[in-house]
Amino acid sequence: GCWDIGGGGAEFGEKILDSVRREIVEEYGAEPIEIEHLGYRDVHREHKGEQTHWIALDFKVLVDPLRVKNAEPEKIQELGWFTMDSIPNPIHSQLGTFFENYKDRF
Repeated sequence: GCWDIGGGGAEFGEKILDSVRREIVEEYGAEPIEIEHLGYRDVHREHKGEQTHWIALDFKVLVDPLRVKNAEPEKIQELGWFTMDSIPNPIHSQLGTFFENYKDRF
């Protein structure tokens, strides 16, 4: 495992902000208070043995930390709150790029 921020994808016909809300509730059991679109990233990576190009839509989501829980224990080993300079290793391969792109927005 590695440390990562939440993520997911839109379901067919779903509006992007609705998918962000749904993913936050599914993963963290908390309703978003505020959602801010930060931008997008081109993600080039190997996935299942093939080179892929993904477009990641990046958001900052405000939640009540007292309401956050691990709503997907079968997928998420542990939750933690960290400052950007204190995130433990290992981190997801895309997390460094995310914070480098948006460090001035947190």
